[in-house]
Amino acid sequence: MQISLVYDTTLLSRSALYRIDGYFYRFLGEDPYASIRAPRYRFRPIPKQRRRADLTLGHRRLTASVYQVEGVRIGRHAAASGRHVQLSLF
Repeated sequence: MQISLVYDTTLLSRSALYRIDGYFYRFLGEDPYASIRAPRYRFRPIPKQRRRADLTLGHRRLTASVYQVEGVRIGRHAAASGRHVQLSLF
């Protein structure tokens, strides 16, 4: 797997897979309750991992610790097991 650091928030995609602190997440969108001056971004872990709760990150933390997994696109259903990520087609 090749990963690259997300350095710009406009590059976030809902169909991409992200690695944050060793776990895989999908991007949900901007937090609707955040202020314009301090935007926050929401991520949800893909199933079958230890992490279960959504993650909300500010801009500085996002650009420092969020990596995009290159070449992997996720749909509605994705699961992680061990070192592998399994994606369903339907």
